[in-house]
Amino acid sequence: MIIEKQQYFVNELNYIVRSASEKDAKQLADLRLQIDGETEFLDREPGEAFIDQVGFEQLIKRDTENPRNLFLVAEVGDRLVGFSRCEGSQLKRFSHKVEFGVGVLKEFWGYGIGKNLLSESMNWADHNSIKKITLQVLETNEKAIRLYKKLGFEIEGTLIKDKILSDGKFYNTVIMGRIND
Repeated sequence: MIIEKQQYFVNELNYIVRSASEKDAKQLADLRLQIDGETEFLDREPGEAFIDQVGFEQLIKRDTENPRNLFLVAEVGDRLVGFSRCEGSQLKRFSHKVEFGVGVLKEFWGYGIGKNLLSESMNWADHNSIKKITLQVLETNEKAIRLYKKLGFEIEGTLIKDKILSDGKFYNTVIMGRIND
């Protein structure tokens, strides 16, 4: 699915949130790899489940053609600095919901990029008969959990000892959802 691009000016930074296009594929491959190495809040370590340029071209094409999927990027000048995806299921019993995921370069944290990627995704969902958005967040990512709650998400459950981080300890994953009645 495609949305109209939106321009933002936050803390002296101009950026655009728009639908991903196939020409973004190379930058997205590099961006995802860099983001994976900057935080342990995400599922992957650097290089795990790597998606190359061709893989991103295919993913963007599928998401653009699928009315239940949305792939967004955040762009500063000509540089991609973040992305998000909403992915729906092909199964009829789950056709009312999508799962949201997001990543933003650490140097661009604090500019509302993740919040605006999510807000644009919520707006898209609300206007496309999607009744529920779900997401998963590491229990220690308290800032993200506060943001999600502020935007109407509720904690639905916890996956106990779901991840092992670099310190060798287990951490829980919080499952959150937002229902649009």
